[in-house]
Amino acid sequence: METKQQVVVVHGGDTFETYGEYISFLKKYEVSLEYFKKRRWRENLQDVLGDDFEVIAPAMPNKSNAQYLEWKIWFEKLFPFLDDSLILIGHSLGGAFVAKYLSENRFPKKLKAVLLVAAVYDKDTEGYGLATFSLPKELDLQTDKICLYHSKDDFVVPFDDVNRYKEALPNAEVKIFEDRGHFATEEFPEIVEDIKSIAKK
Repeated sequence: METKQQVVVVHGGDTFETYGEYISFLKKYEVSLEYFKKRRWRENLQDVLGDDFEVIAPAMPNKSNAQYLEWKIWFEKLFPFLDDSLILIGHSLGGAFVAKYLSENRFPKKLKAVLLVAAVYDKDTEGYGLATFSLPKELDLQTDKICLYHSKDDFVVPFDDVNRYKEALPNAEVKIFEDRGHFATEEFPEIVEDIKSIAKK
């Protein structure tokens, strides 16, 4: 039986310096019925990629008030099930988590590529910092293939954050979009195309 190309996706979330900040955020946050109904590209990825791929998208602990140590513990529970040459994707806070984890820990498998989508580098557009997810000064993503995706109209993560990642990761390929916001869309054909292309190499 042919081995499937594994793709691990770490979703985003929110993190705060204090519990009071978190409560204040919850009180102010505006939602709609559409917000709860909407499917994101991450949830559709397995269907779009097809049977040659195995998409693993763990639900990380308490994404509304995320703590790095909790995410680290949960993420490492995946390791016994992972193959070499996997593709690792991080979206938003998940991108910062992936960058921090790989820069501070030796990943047990060979990484074919790391893809960071709208990854926050320092603070979001409302001024909330990374708290326990703060990045180290030097980044090392343990692979030669790195892609950064960001949209100029991102309303959650400042657009300049992609430039800061590029500065820290000079070999990364940067893909800029005009109108994808924070990539909360149902479809993301460009990343699907990139995943398929990387899988062939």
